[in-house]
Amino acid sequence: MPTLFTKIIDGELPAEFVWKDDGCVAFLSIQPLSPGHTLVVPRVEIDEWIDCPGELRDELMRVAQQVGRAIKTAFDPARVGLIIAGFEVPHLHLHVFGVDGLGDFDFRQARSATNEELGAAGARIRAVLGT
Repeated sequence: MPTLFTKIIDGELPAEFVWKDDGCVAFLSIQPLSPGHTLVVPRVEIDEWIDCPGELRDELMRVAQQVGRAIKTAFDPARVGLIIAGFEVPHLHLHVFGVDGLGDFDFRQARSATNEELGAAGARIRAVLGT
């Protein structure tokens, strides 16, 4: 059975994409920790990051780094955080988001974003990425 993320990747569910290539996609979290919180997701379904082939792992990190730089430019946080949690959806994904302190890594602070907020944040990131 396809994961929620596979349905998003296949266009069956909507998402605010900021990146697409042959190996992965990046789209905004609907429960962001900060504006521009992006999920970098491989197209292939892999449950745990420890099972990710090295070449794909490197691709995910390269894209996460580019997206992180775009978040830094677009939103000017003190730092850009990266988390691989793996509990929300059984499909490997990297959380990339702006942080101003360690407390910003607390998923209990996530809130639902409106479509307008997601669209505006996505536009800012895409403008920096040129996508």
